[in-house]
Amino acid sequence: MKYCAFLRGVNVKGTNMKMADVCQVFKDAGMKEVISILASGNIVFSSDKNTTELKTILEKAMSQHFSYEAFLFVKSQKETEVFWNSIPFEKKDELHIYGFVGIPRVEKILMEEFQKAGQVENEKAAIVNDIFYWQVPKGNTLDSTFGKVLGKKSLKDQFTSRNVNTFEKILKKF
Repeated sequence: MKYCAFLRGVNVKGTNMKMADVCQVFKDAGMKEVISILASGNIVFSSDKNTTELKTILEKAMSQHFSYEAFLFVKSQKETEVFWNSIPFEKKDELHIYGFVGIPRVEKILMEEFQKAGQVENEKAAIVNDIFYWQVPKGNTLDSTFGKVLGKKSLKDQFTSRNVNTFEKILKKF
């Protein structure tokens, strides 16, 4: 079966790694047809194992190889297609749209945090098919109140986010 692993915190805040090295870790852990998409930690691969087993195996392998506490989220090709096909906002050049990949029900936690945060003009959030989507004007991603919430250490093992254009690139590689 084809999967994509979405790594959290790769090539940000001092956690730097080459995607070729990450792909080798995946191969050494028994994954097949391993390729990376962008430098943000998106690895497409094949395996006969289920997502729970893969998460455990790959987090352990990444943590040992790179000497950091790895967090990643594994989605099947079909699940990744849902991320792309469920985007609730119209794409506009002046806006970023992010989809969040994470543990079950993390979308509810994210919506609660979003509703507590102050929003800038054109900043929106929606849950579609149990996926949390966030729209924010370009240039405001890290400065928005909600953007700052996303960096909370208490949430680091619960989700990662990707610009929705990344999902399109991933799907082309499947």
